[in-house]
Amino acid sequence: MTEKTSLLLQEQEKNKNTRTEHSARSELTYDQRSFMMNGERVFLNSATIHYFRMPREEWREVLMKAKLAGMNCIDTYFAWNVHEPEEGQWSFEGDNDCGAFLDLCAELGMYVITRPGPFICAEWDFGGFPYWLETKQGIKFRQNNEAYLHYVDLYFDRIIPIIRERQLSTGGTVILVQVENEYGYLMDDVAASAHMNHLRDGLLQRGIDVPLITCVGGAEGTIEGANFWSGADGHYAKLRQKQPDTPKIVTEFWTGWFENWGGPSAIQKTAPLFEKRMMEILRTGYTGISHYMFYGGTNFGGYGGRTVGSSDIFMITSYDYDAPLNEYGRVTAKYAVAKTLSYLVHAFGALLMETEEVPAEQIKVRHPQGVSVRGRSKGSEKIWFLESHKDERETFHVTLEEGRTLPVALNPGQIIPILDRVEIAKNVYLTGGAMITGNEVVNGELTLFIVAEAGQRSVVELETNVLNVQGSSMQVLVERDPLNEAYRFDLVHFREPGIIHLVASGVPIRFVVLDKETMDRTWRINGEGESNQLRYAIGLDDIDVSLSGQVTGMISDPDRNILLLGSWADGERSLTGREFIYGEANDSQSSMQDEHVQESSAAIQHALFSTPPMPPKLTDSPELSRVILTAEQLASSGQPEHFSQYGQDFGYLLYECDFDRSVDGITTLILPSLQDTARIYVNRVEQALVRQVGAAGVQVQMTKGKNTLQVLVQHMGRLNFSPYLGESKGLAGSVYIGGSAQDIRRNWHAEHGVVHLDEVNHLEDAPLLSRSFTLDGMDRAILVGAVSQGLRINGMDVPMEGYQDWFSFNTLDLSHYLRPGEINTLEMPYSRTPLNRLELILYRSEDELKDWRMAGTDALLPRQWGLYEPPNVSGHLDTYRQAADYSGNWNAMSVGNGSYGQPVWYRWRFSKSAVPEHFRVNLMLRLTGMSKGTLHLNGHHLGRYWQIGPQEDYKIPISWLQDENELLLFDEEGRTPERVRFLYDNLSQYPWVVVE
Repeated sequence: MTEKTSLLLQEQEKNKNTRTEHSARSELTYDQRSFMMNGERVFLNSATIHYFRMPREEWREVLMKAKLAGMNCIDTYFAWNVHEPEEGQWSFEGDNDCGAFLDLCAELGMYVITRPGPFICAEWDFGGFPYWLETKQGIKFRQNNEAYLHYVDLYFDRIIPIIRERQLSTGGTVILVQVENEYGYLMDDVAASAHMNHLRDGLLQRGIDVPLITCVGGAEGTIEGANFWSGADGHYAKLRQKQPDTPKIVTEFWTGWFENWGGPSAIQKTAPLFEKRMMEILRTGYTGISHYMFYGGTNFGGYGGRTVGSSDIFMITSYDYDAPLNEYGRVTAKYAVAKTLSYLVHAFGALLMETEEVPAEQIKVRHPQGVSVRGRSKGSEKIWFLESHKDERETFHVTLEEGRTLPVALNPGQIIPILDRVEIAKNVYLTGGAMITGNEVVNGELTLFIVAEAGQRSVVELETNVLNVQGSSMQVLVERDPLNEAYRFDLVHFREPGIIHLVASGVPIRFVVLDKETMDRTWRINGEGESNQLRYAIGLDDIDVSLSGQVTGMISDPDRNILLLGSWADGERSLTGREFIYGEANDSQSSMQDEHVQESSAAIQHALFSTPPMPPKLTDSPELSRVILTAEQLASSGQPEHFSQYGQDFGYLLYECDFDRSVDGITTLILPSLQDTARIYVNRVEQALVRQVGAAGVQVQMTKGKNTLQVLVQHMGRLNFSPYLGESKGLAGSVYIGGSAQDIRRNWHAEHGVVHLDEVNHLEDAPLLSRSFTLDGMDRAILVGAVSQGLRINGMDVPMEGYQDWFSFNTLDLSHYLRPGEINTLEMPYSRTPLNRLELILYRSEDELKDWRMAGTDALLPRQWGLYEPPNVSGHLDTYRQAADYSGNWNAMSVGNGSYGQPVWYRWRFSKSAVPEHFRVNLMLRLTGMSKGTLHLNGHHLGRYWQIGPQEDYKIPISWLQDENELLLFDEEGRTPERVRFLYDNLSQYPWVVVE
């Protein structure tokens, strides 16, 4: 009996036939070293950029910035919930036209790695799943679940053809397609194989013929990559062991990190560390890096997600990510690092992709203490990676083979690649004791950029039969070593570029000697449009290239020298920034027809540098609309409905019910299932803002007789990564009046004594901890917070499938394990401390609140606009003090610049500011003094805001502005907006000029 050919092999054979039909097209192959395009090795230098995190009008400039940084590839997810926000309602137009995004990448000559999911994580709401999937009966996400796979197939039917039509085989630039995403965090490859193979086959059946990749977990017939920030060696070893015959790529190199409301600013991955981690990747032998993120963008609307790690890790609206390009598309210190190392890879990547690591025992480089050396070699050509372990900058001397000694300057922790006898031309070999980032012919000369800190000296050697120095713009000492037939150049790095022209073995060579800051302002421009000639611009802070090939650059210092190399219209030359502006001014003058309005060039220069554009101004008296929270006009239902049941994706839900109390006093409201922030009102008085969710117990003040309870819940984002995807948002299930919420982090007992889990402890071997409690007449119990695997109650194991101790948050219903009338005991192994939350919530089943009324976001919309009048601050403050005394939730009270004590809409109408043609501005809104809510501009939902940090400013896309504009701000507390204002970012003040 003949075994049936597997589906995978059938599809590969079919795709091979398809590729034959398109033999004229490019073909991507690979071996264990790298990918190859038409047989030529290619280092995949990829920038992760999500089309759905910015307006379409910004795509080109951001993609061009990636190309100018030396990236040759773009990596993007596809967000299912963006394209099918409601079931069966598909959107592929405007900002959601992902096909147009792929086409633009191709137009710019960029390869593309597509990651269609269906799960994408990305700190994006629900990991990319549409909210309505939660309503499907019996659905289980990311499993071989019939309901789930049915909808995945429908999604694939729509999204995969868009990718298929843009593959290499059809003349496009899509070169890789990813299967699922980080599935290895859920289960190992064996357990995952059925599901991963189903998704893989779904891609193949729909015509994907480029290689398939995975990240963090693999599948048969795919190439696996690694996701990390550090630990390049360990990840490389694992990949090599699993797949010895495939290229080693970093599918996500985490350039920064996300930020969450109330958390710290994520700036821990500094530019020097970023450089070091990239050097570690190159040193280890990877031949593909995808920078996640290269540009983060913005979580507009309600699309910011939520992640595990605590009860309230909700993504802020900005997805800046501390990435090389910031949220506004501006270059940063990390961008400069990425660009410099990309230029290094472009110059010497062919060698890097052919090398193998030099075994430690074969390294003959001699060096002092405080520095370590690793190397890669191809025959006699070597690249040594020198790493400093000192606490201060120091110049080390290293002796290479054959007794060649070089000084190398290193910052603390820095890694510098040292080229050792690398052949740069026939019979010309280069050895360099500094960073060298160029190695190509520019305007007829082989041009190398030699880089070190300003004022630093460096040494490079050329081995050649004949060398003639034909000219130099700087003092340079050249010595010949007759023993090695080497010429040794002793260089100094000034802030002004130095150029040395020489001929070695008949080859014209040009050294361009730069300091680091000047290298940061060095731009490689590889022809666009009609001009397809290689050019370099040195000294400009930022660069853009139009579709026609016109280059424009930003100048922050008019006295800085600008050096142009290559095929410029006016030839190679050096000018000051002031001279560039002068030329621009003359052009402006010559075009003016009315001699009475002509200005001098000097006046125009002065205006460009001393009078930056001014942002729009908001009036001090916006219109306002007070929101009366009520659902009284709506029919009551038994229990509250969560967002998906209600049929609402994001925004707010108001829950309302009435109940009677026999006496005045304080009691505890129990919310057993709450996954978002909530404001609690009793009898129209705000009692608390609940921030720690999962389950909550809130003290509230009741009055004798009838009371009205209102719970205003804002959808703060669904889990984007978790084994528990698809949590119900809003109030899910019953609510109870009466009970207790106890912080139980203290007074746990171990064999050696008492342990307080809110303190720092150092306990080895995970000792067992125990703690007892009594029910005091309650029959229900919830444990919420940082529990540990292995939890037991009254000797019974409590299952926590999929939970990891590092999640630091889980919500467990312990009711079925309770022993009424007895002492109950919790036991769990020690994991780590301090814990930010561990609460035991007790209540009674009979105290359930019923007959709920609900209203959605539409009930909170502005009804009638009125004139703004500052509120009576003192009167409201007295009310809030009283509420605070009752509830103890001072954090929810408005005590700042005034408040209306209820939700309020503010509306401003403003005109778009005129921006002179020489400037490119980025607009942001600063919300000083406000509380929490949402922002809207001309019908665009700009996202959530919450003034607890770390985000302070909110992006206003320039492309969404009109001549006359409407800005709406919904503030939950009705805080007054005296200090709300527009700002331009810092770089908006500098002019841009045409560079020809």
